[in-house]
Amino acid sequence: MDQPYDKISDTLAYFEVDNNLPYYVSSGKKQIDYPQKPFRMDYYSLCICTEGNIVVSIDGKKHAVSPFSLLLARPATIIAFQNNSEDFRVKLLFFEKEFLLKNISDPFIIERLTFFKDKSYEFMHLKEQEAKKLIKLMKYLENKISANLKFKDEIVRTIIFNLLLETAEFLPQEKTKNDVVLNNPKEIYFQFLKLVMENISQHKGVNYYAQKLHISNKYLIQIVKKAVDKTPHEIIDAHLLKEAVVLLGNPAINISDIAYRLRFNSVSAFGRFFKKHSAISPTDYRRLQNLSH
Repeated sequence: MDQPYDKISDTLAYFEVDNNLPYYVSSGKKQIDYPQKPFRMDYYSLCICTEGNIVVSIDGKKHAVSPFSLLLARPATIIAFQNNSEDFRVKLLFFEKEFLLKNISDPFIIERLTFFKDKSYEFMHLKEQEAKKLIKLMKYLENKISANLKFKDEIVRTIIFNLLLETAEFLPQEKTKNDVVLNNPKEIYFQFLKLVMENISQHKGVNYYAQKLHISNKYLIQIVKKAVDKTPHEIIDAHLLKEAVVLLGNPAINISDIAYRLRFNSVSAFGRFFKKHSAISPTDYRRLQNLSH
């Protein structure tokens, strides 16, 4: 199946679910099939395993999912489903950022809940009572979505915010004193991340992002290093690799076209980049994923 699953409607279409809303909550029923290729989610997702187990690759890192495991992922996260037990079940919430942040002045409010400090997702194993608390809220949200309500979107938005706040309570506590000192630099870091996600296929140089932020390269390097102990180049390369993985997951696109789309000077330059960051060549990656090329 060569279709993308970037949008909520695309992902749900794979499971034969018709949904054109900017949000969705699953019933938690058993699914017998999952996409076999890595795909990028261009929406937020909150997933809680309720039964069974599965191995998933999230941005190239494998995680063993078991009952009460929680995954919270932001747009541009790449997911690949691998081995799952026959009794695997999961409760899912998908929502678009534009929907959640309607009439909200702070575009980084989700990140300020301490989510996604240095990566595009949070994965953790909850205590049973913590998981059940979130599942109860998700079922409440499911009921509201199916009801005929005058202010449905506003109610749904409020419940999703509640879910995110409750989830944030289960994350390890950070020292708050740094938030005061780094408030402005963190704002710039969040803007840098947003720019990278929006422009990665066209721009790979640090200078471009520094100019867009109206700061020097040196200051951007200092901000990113202080925020996540990485360089801007490392952040850019990580997102570029994710974009490459998504394109390689589509066998209809040949490797030379991928190199062109990602603005590499040559196929060999793209191959060197991919092998440097994944330890295998693009061709070998497709072979391991059982993808034709």
